[in-house]
Amino acid sequence: MTLSSLQIALIAVGVAVLLGVWAYHRWQARRLAPRRAPAAVTDGDETLPSAERLEPTLGADAAATASPVGASAPPAARSGGLSPRLDVIVPVQLEKPVSGDAVLQSLPGTRRIGSKPFFIEGLSEDATADDAWEPPRPGQRYRALRAGLQLANRAGPLNEIEYSEFVQKLQAWTEHLQGVADFPDMMVVVQQARELDQFAAAHDAQLTLTLRAQRAAWSPGYVVQHASRLGFVPGALPGRMVLPSTQPRTVPLLVLQFETQVALADDPELAVLREVRLILEVTHVPRQERPYQHLREVSAALAASMDGWVTDETGQLLDTAALDRIGDELELLYRALEQRAFPAGSPDAQRLFS
Repeated sequence: MTLSSLQIALIAVGVAVLLGVWAYHRWQARRLAPRRAPAAVTDGDETLPSAERLEPTLGADAAATASPVGASAPPAARSGGLSPRLDVIVPVQLEKPVSGDAVLQSLPGTRRIGSKPFFIEGLSEDATADDAWEPPRPGQRYRALRAGLQLANRAGPLNEIEYSEFVQKLQAWTEHLQGVADFPDMMVVVQQARELDQFAAAHDAQLTLTLRAQRAAWSPGYVVQHASRLGFVPGALPGRMVLPSTQPRTVPLLVLQFETQVALADDPELAVLREVRLILEVTHVPRQERPYQHLREVSAALAASMDGWVTDETGQLLDTAALDRIGDELELLYRALEQRAFPAGSPDAQRLFS
């Protein structure tokens, strides 16, 4: 039985329709699949190494604040030193000069009281000025000491229990060194701490812009590729990249962050991201670094290259007028911080807002 010309034509049309449907679905699947970065560039048989993970630190001052320090370790040098705006400062009168080694060896096992760090400073025998206080150093001799306990941070204000514990620890330490500590009145200190905490709570700011995919989702590698072109480097934690500051050993200008579970997926290239966050720790970055301008430029560049929208955390689109209003509000915040002598990015501001 032979097929007629009409039957052959109908079969051909049917095959063409099936091929068209298959091709359309294949195109749709490719269009909606997570966008992936190209394969790694190779040099001959050797794959070029990826960028080294880098997380700019908070500097020496913040490092001293961030974690307990054992008695055997010398205290980290801090660029800001004790501050009457931020610390309750207790002078210690000594019967005779003491060595830096003796001071360090006699310190408590941890220099934190609750959530608050405390610091020790000394005035060396050969200091030419009464304000030349420094963290104790081995091999140096000190004619006077002082201790400071931070009044407030993001965990809240110093309270009566914490202050009492500080007094007890410091008394035992000063007696060991044959010194006498002059403690301020507890109620005055606690009231000062509460006032500082109220100011900090009203002026703390972390600004987050969310970049959302318009159509196709992204893979982690795709995000990393585009962010790297703008100067971001891998952070210390999965799903985190940072835009380094122009100053060494300081906080990053910006942080790019996405879901940790996606970053840790067995096959990251099959993982799906529909949004990433760009974060500015306003109080930690100096105003002169123009961090908000960097945030706007980076978010716009990533939105253009990755086919995304710039929104707030609720998904509301942010146009130029909305971003301008945010910038105006930040200027007011910067001025308020400067008037209180806590300019953004300063050692005292980094300690207070930590």
